[in-house]
Amino acid sequence: MTTSAYTNACLLDLHAERLSRPTTVVVEGDRIASIGGEAPAGAEVIDLGGRTLMPGLIDSHFHVVAHSLDLWANAVATDSLAALRAAKIMEELLDCGFTTVRDLGGADLGLVQAVDDGLIDGPDLVICGKGLSTTGGHTDLRARTDIRPDALSWRLGNMGVLVDGVDNVRYTCRKMLKEGAKFIKVMANGGVSSPNDPIDSIQYSRDEILAMVEEAENANTYVSAHVYHDKAIRRCVELGVKSLEHCNLISAETAKLAAEKGCFAVPTLVAYEGLKLEGAALGLGRAEQAKIDIVRDKGLESLAIMRDAGLPMAFGTDLLGQLRKYGGMEFDLLAKVLSPTEILRSVTEIGAMACRKSGEIGVIAEGARADFIVLDGNPFDDVTLLGRPKDHLRLVVKAGRVARDFGLPA
Repeated sequence: MTTSAYTNACLLDLHAERLSRPTTVVVEGDRIASIGGEAPAGAEVIDLGGRTLMPGLIDSHFHVVAHSLDLWANAVATDSLAALRAAKIMEELLDCGFTTVRDLGGADLGLVQAVDDGLIDGPDLVICGKGLSTTGGHTDLRARTDIRPDALSWRLGNMGVLVDGVDNVRYTCRKMLKEGAKFIKVMANGGVSSPNDPIDSIQYSRDEILAMVEEAENANTYVSAHVYHDKAIRRCVELGVKSLEHCNLISAETAKLAAEKGCFAVPTLVAYEGLKLEGAALGLGRAEQAKIDIVRDKGLESLAIMRDAGLPMAFGTDLLGQLRKYGGMEFDLLAKVLSPTEILRSVTEIGAMACRKSGEIGVIAEGARADFIVLDGNPFDDVTLLGRPKDHLRLVVKAGRVARDFGLPA
């Protein structure tokens, strides 16, 4: 077992909202062994020179199989090609300091195991399998004139599977949980990137969603829902859904209820900025383009509503295909409303809770997994520097191993 000592490291103190005084973090194997002591004899010593050492970043809403904004092209790709493309995307995420990613539809157990086996040098994946969609719902990519019986649902490059009826819902949830899903995802509302469903459309019956919630609870986990409109959000909260994705059109009353029910939200504002900037040029259809402004205009307002209601928010980007390059912009958007501490908590502690790994990741603590990054600069002074890794990221340590070394200037 190797032992490393990271000296002169300034740690995040989210309670005091400042960096700690320089200290020493000792790593043994894949765990943090001690904080604040001396470097053990024989340990490899890495002097950070007063730089920031903080938990590895967690993106709580991503799709690693979304190689292209053309979702049908993703779906028709062979599974082997989709896997190789996903590997490249995952390696890019680790380059940016993300050591864990919660995949919200598409990734399978093979990609999880490829990381564990060292075949993909990327973040750990927490997967839901495929997102559940009704016929004509958010992941039904068929044109209205396309009467083929399915939409290539189980191909690796597809983000969702079409499932209708309570019995089929139960079977599909059980199938995905058996195949490694850590939570269940439902498309409960219309979406931007799908051709046939208006943003305000309500998807799935109450009985179908209740069946998902029961199957998830039976497996000691939860349901995550794609939702924009307040009516859809409130309905999901009442039915026992815990993870609320997007939430751009949420009301203060619904946000308060969600907080009381123990829910959390994952806003993904940069997804709509990216689509606004390049969606048309990259082939997004007219129907999809018309939906962007509906959710984009209310995004910042939703952050304040959820914060004031006490609804926890995890960091997520939801950028597809060529729009991944805008991932760092999410920090800039969040910073227009939220404090640096609130954003830092979203991308660490709350993300860990969303992944059901609280205390394991998202913290620098004795016994926690040694997933952390080293930065130039103080994120309490400028949290947006987390979105500019080429300028500020110096080291990425994952499971105790230096996965990325961008140099520590003297």
